[in-house]
Amino acid sequence: MKHSFVRVAAVSPELKVADVKFNTTKIIAVIEAQAKAGVEILVFPELSLSGYTCGDLFLDDTLLKACLVGLKQIAEATNGKKMLVFVGLPFELQGGKVYNCAAAICDGKVKGLVPKSSLPNYGEFYEQRYFVAAPPEGDFVTLWEDERVYLGADCMFFDQEHNVTVACEICEDLWAPRSPSTSHAVTKAEIVVNLSASNETVGKREYRKTLISAQSGKNVCAYVYANAGTGESTSDTVFSGNHLIYENGTCLAEAKPFSGESCVAEIDVGFLKHERRKLNTFHDEDGVDHFAEYVSFVGDSDLKLRKISRTPFVPEGEELKARSELILSIQANALAQRYRHTGSKTAVIGVSGGLDSALALLVTARAFDILGKSRKDIIAVTMPGFGTTKGTKNNSILLANETGATLKEIGISKTVLSHFEDIVHDSKVLDATYENAQARYRTMILMDLANGTNGLVIGTGDLSELALGWCTYNGDHMSMYAVNSSVPKTLVKHLVAYEAARLGGKTETVLKDILDTEISPELLPPDKAGNIAQKTEDVVGPYELHDFFLHRTVRCGDTPAKVYDLACYAFKGAYDKKTVKKWLVNFYKRFFSQQFKRNCVPDGVKVGSVSLSPRADWRMPSDAQASLWLEEAENL
Repeated sequence: MKHSFVRVAAVSPELKVADVKFNTTKIIAVIEAQAKAGVEILVFPELSLSGYTCGDLFLDDTLLKACLVGLKQIAEATNGKKMLVFVGLPFELQGGKVYNCAAAICDGKVKGLVPKSSLPNYGEFYEQRYFVAAPPEGDFVTLWEDERVYLGADCMFFDQEHNVTVACEICEDLWAPRSPSTSHAVTKAEIVVNLSASNETVGKREYRKTLISAQSGKNVCAYVYANAGTGESTSDTVFSGNHLIYENGTCLAEAKPFSGESCVAEIDVGFLKHERRKLNTFHDEDGVDHFAEYVSFVGDSDLKLRKISRTPFVPEGEELKARSELILSIQANALAQRYRHTGSKTAVIGVSGGLDSALALLVTARAFDILGKSRKDIIAVTMPGFGTTKGTKNNSILLANETGATLKEIGISKTVLSHFEDIVHDSKVLDATYENAQARYRTMILMDLANGTNGLVIGTGDLSELALGWCTYNGDHMSMYAVNSSVPKTLVKHLVAYEAARLGGKTETVLKDILDTEISPELLPPDKAGNIAQKTEDVVGPYELHDFFLHRTVRCGDTPAKVYDLACYAFKGAYDKKTVKKWLVNFYKRFFSQQFKRNCVPDGVKVGSVSLSPRADWRMPSDAQASLWLEEAENL
C-alpha cells in the first residue's frame, strides 16, 4: 500500500467442527471478499480448517488428510491475488508427529508452515495429548506431490519490493514467557500475526488486550490477532471471535466478543521502522537464525480505513479531560520543583491577553498552590505597545486579577521610540526591527523585574512557535523556565478551555474571550477600527496544519510526500491540495532555517511525545540544509 501502509484483517468465518469441506468453502469465500476490499494480510483463527475443538479427532487420519486437501484448495484460491493468508490446520510429519500449524499462503502457493511452540496443558486446554511442540530447528517438508515447504517456528515472510516482514505465532505463544514474536521482532518483523483459539471467560478480553498491547509496544511491531469464533464446540467452553489489531501498543481495531464482525485496519510500517531507528536498545541479541521466505503481497491501494486525526497532539472524547489535567499537573509540578531548587520568591510573567501567556499564568498559579506560596508573588506584567488592542489589554488585566496575581502595567511605546532614535531607525518602517525591538524590550523588563524581586521569568512560548521559529531571538524566545515549550498550539487551546470549564465564573468568561481572540503577537499597529491587524496564521499558515506536519515529521519520521498525502486525506474538505502544499513547503523552510533558535532554548518540561529541546528529543545542526525535503515537497 502507498506510503508503507499495509491493510490487514482478522476473520473467523462460519465454522463446523471437523467439517473440513464446509470450512474450506467458507475460508475461500472470505479470501475472495477480502481481496476485493484490498486486504493484503488476512489471518484466520487457530486450526481454522478443522476447528480447534476436535479433541481426539486430531489423531484421526481422515481429518488430517482432509485438511491437506482443503489447504491445497485454499492455496489455489489465492492464485493471482496480492495477499498473504494465514490458515490454521493440524499437520502430520512422517513418524506420526502432529503439529498445530499456521500455513502461510500467497499467490497460489503455501509459502511456509509455522508450528506452535507453546502447547498449553492446563485448565481447559490439553494440546499435548494431540500435538508436539515446534522442533528446535526447522526443515523442509513435503505437502503433496513435489510441493515442499519450510516448517519451523523461525519462519518469516518478506516482501522484498516493499521491505515488509511478517512473522507468525499461535495462541499460547503470546502468553508464554518467551514468545517467538519477540525474537521475530528484534530480528526484522514489523508485523506479527497470531492465529488463536482463546475461549471467552469473565475478564479474559481485558487481559488479552493487555497482553497484545504490551507485546506490540515493547516489540515495536504491529500485532494481528485472529480468534476462534462461535462455531466451535461449546461442550465445555465458548469462543467469541474477539479479534484485535494493535500497532506499537495502540489498538487500531477490535471485533468485540460475540459481535461476529471482521477486524480490519491499516498498519503504518514506516512509522514502526522510524520508531526502531530511534531505539538503541532495540536490536537482536538472541543469536537466533531465522528463515525468510520471499513473498509479494503488498499492493498499491489508497488509504481508506485508517483514521488520521487532524489534531494528533490532542486526544479525543473523554480522554481529553484526563489528558489535560495530567499535562497541567506535569507543567505545574515541574515549575514547582524549579522553585524548590532555586529558592526564588516571585514568578514574573508577561501577560498579553493571548492564549500562551494565559496558559503560563494558569500553570504558575497551580505551581504556587502546590508550594503553598501566595499567588500575590506572581507578578503579571502587561506591557502595551504599538499593536496592543483594547480587548487583549483588558483580558490580560482581568485574568491577572482573577488568578490573584499582582498586576503591573508598563507601557513600552515611549522607550521603544527612544530606542529607534538611538539606532537611527525610522518608526514608520514596520519591519523586523520595528517588531523585534518591542519583544526584546518586553523581555528586558521581565528579566529586570525578576532580578529585583528574587524571581524567575516564566516563558510563555509554545512548541508550534519553536517549530516555526515564530519568536524573537533573545526576546520572547528567552526566559528562566519555559512551561509551554513542548505544548503545541492546538493543545494550548484545549488546556485553556479545560481550565476555563474547571474554574468557572469570571475566570471562565475571560478565558473564553481569550480563546475567541485572533492569534497575534500584536507588534504592528491595529487597523482603523482598533482591531488586531497582524494575524499570525495569515503569515505562517494555519497552526492546525503545522502541528499536523510537525507530528508526522518529528514523531513519525514521514517523508514530505507522505506528510502531504496524509494531510490531504485528514483535512479533506477543510483545505485544498494547493493550500496544503503551500504551507507544507513553508513548514520545511521555517523548520530548518530556525533551528538556531531551538539550539539555545531555556529549560522547559517535556509533556508529550515531541520536544524540540536540544537536551531532549531533537538534535539538529543550525546549518542543516532543507534542500532534500523542499525538493520533494515542491515537486508534489
